[in-house]
Amino acid sequence: MTFKDYKKLVKSRMGEKRFTHSENVSKEAVKLAKLYGADEEKAELAGILHDITKETPNEEQLQIMEKNGIILTKLQLSSPKLWHSMSGAAYIQSELSITDEDIINAVRYHTSGRAGMSTLEKIIFVADFTSEERDYDGVEIMRKKSRKSLEEAMQFGLSYTISDLIKRERVVDPNAIACYNDIILTF
Repeated sequence: MTFKDYKKLVKSRMGEKRFTHSENVSKEAVKLAKLYGADEEKAELAGILHDITKETPNEEQLQIMEKNGIILTKLQLSSPKLWHSMSGAAYIQSELSITDEDIINAVRYHTSGRAGMSTLEKIIFVADFTSEERDYDGVEIMRKKSRKSLEEAMQFGLSYTISDLIKRERVVDPNAIACYNDIILTF
């Protein structure tokens, strides 16, 4: 498949707002790839694909994961907002025959992060936070940090997310905590 084919498929699987977000993440990922010396084509593709199952009904996401041997933990079962990164990674592997582990992992960990992320994984994580249509409090700080250091931007983003989850008394994905600790220890 060409990039245009992937883009057309993504568009067919989501509403206009989510598709605009996916396009913007893809564009931002290319900018970050140029800045940090990563593969721009991989960044563009991972960016457009990152939310491919975001608007897929929960039952269908569970079927995708089950079909691909993903067994959810109690924490994951209680957090359907995390599912699209897991089902999305499984979907692009099984249905789109994408075999590039870096692209698969960039989709898989774009919401939580994880310890030991590749540059591409960090780029998609940050691009998702900083895409053009984002307008949350602190987005301009995040954008500035993203031009200075992926790790600095990730630390800011993870701090924001983890603090928000704790304030709202929600579970925190252990991958996010591991990612935060990894960034703090290596940054």
